[in-house]
Amino acid sequence: MAVWDDLVGQERVVAQLTAAAVDADAYVTAAREGEEPRTSGSAMTHAWLFTGPPGSGRATAARAFAAALQCVDPERARGGAPGCGFCDGCHTSLVGTHADVEVIRTDLLTIGVKETREQVRHAQMSPSGGRWQVIVLEDADRLTEGAGNVLLKAIEEPAPRTVWLLCAPSTEDVLPTIRSRCRSLSLRTPPVEAVADLLTRRDGVEPELAHRCARATQGHIGRARRLATDERARSRRAAVLRLPQRMSGVGGCLKAAQELIDAATEDAKQVAEELDAKETEELRTALGGAEGKRMPRGTAGAMKELEDRQKRRATRTQRDSLDLALTDLTSFYRDVLAHQLGSSTGLGAGAEVQEAVEEFAARGRPEETLRRMEAILACREALDRNVAPLLAVESMTMSLRTG
Repeated sequence: MAVWDDLVGQERVVAQLTAAAVDADAYVTAAREGEEPRTSGSAMTHAWLFTGPPGSGRATAARAFAAALQCVDPERARGGAPGCGFCDGCHTSLVGTHADVEVIRTDLLTIGVKETREQVRHAQMSPSGGRWQVIVLEDADRLTEGAGNVLLKAIEEPAPRTVWLLCAPSTEDVLPTIRSRCRSLSLRTPPVEAVADLLTRRDGVEPELAHRCARATQGHIGRARRLATDERARSRRAAVLRLPQRMSGVGGCLKAAQELIDAATEDAKQVAEELDAKETEELRTALGGAEGKRMPRGTAGAMKELEDRQKRRATRTQRDSLDLALTDLTSFYRDVLAHQLGSSTGLGAGAEVQEAVEEFAARGRPEETLRRMEAILACREALDRNVAPLLAVESMTMSLRTG
């Protein structure tokens, strides 16, 4: 299969990236044969910014483009486009083992100056064996201001065969000086049918379940896959969608808020436990600490640094899980609003809460539903400002009760 097969519903973007990969391949081929590479009018450039809503596949597009840039399929010499998906260059790029493709993602809240400087130094090196040195920064929106300024210098003065692929939700999430030096590609939310087809084709999910999960997540590929393949995720979502029915009094609102926080904490704990244990054991082994014995002197600092990083990661994971629950809660009230306005399109909360949706729609007014959706948005914004999660969620549940 071609490297673009997992990039669903993005035909325009695929066409642009394919043209750029063709020009990039011609550039390297000409340089290796001692010819003057063509640069004017080329569809290729050294810095790209992939933007799009969550679930649109911007990181998938960046990784696919990285693979196409490293493609060594012999068919290229006979007019074929790079990105076959089968050759060594494509395969190793997609699975993350290519020596000249660096994929940077963070499980922390920000990317700092120290980490960015390390990647900038790496980007200055020539490709060790591939055709390009490719740096994929999946969370460019998490760069601190200082880290962004470090990256800007590298983009302004790029190495001859280095390509930066930055991913962010929108162009506003990166420094203006960075986005002005990048070629922007905007991805859209993929159609529900395309996401369902991908889940069936790639992950072996039953068609009915795949369509239900794709519809529930409104085309968010990652969330749809998690719902379709994780029974616990479906159970947690069902519990969140039942919360509006339990907010009949102040006590019910406060209890619902606490349950949301507890569920997010438990979700983060499940994600972190196995990874934290593995990281800790690997570091102990690397520092010379045998199992069940004291660590050598001088290693306490490294262990403390790992613990601090794991705590910061747990904080982000909890926030991500809580944000996901709030998104599901929004889908409930979006369906209520659709019923109140006489529309049946785009309903995604699910058949299991259909009766509750109809009940809420019958006893309320559209303006009340809109205020409830605004309360959820205000809660998400408060969490972004580092308001204590429980306080933010309690305020939201009280607003959901009163409308």
